Amino acid sequence: MDPIATRLSNCFQTVFPDLPAAQIPAASQHSVAAWDSTAAIMLVNVIEDEFGIQVDFDRLGDLDSFERIHSYLITETPAAADRPQGADGFSA
Repeated sequence: MDPIATRLSNCFQTVFPDLPAAQIPAASQHSVAAWDSTAAIMLVNVIEDEFGIQVDFDRLGDLDSFERIHSYLITETPAAADRPQGADGFSA
């Protein structure tokens, strides 16, 4: 798993603590019952904090799976994978 995917997986674990880690890379709004509109906003907030970005709200409808969010982060935060993580697992 690349550094962005690892950090994104941690975001998913924060918002969806009952989702097994092995299922996170395949997670989508259709496969995760707890992924409702409130959880979607919480997930975006956690991702914004973790990656130090502002998610374009016009793209929220497209960000409906781990895979799509991962692709978005790769294009929007090309240097995010290079940022060191602190002891708490978050960017230093």
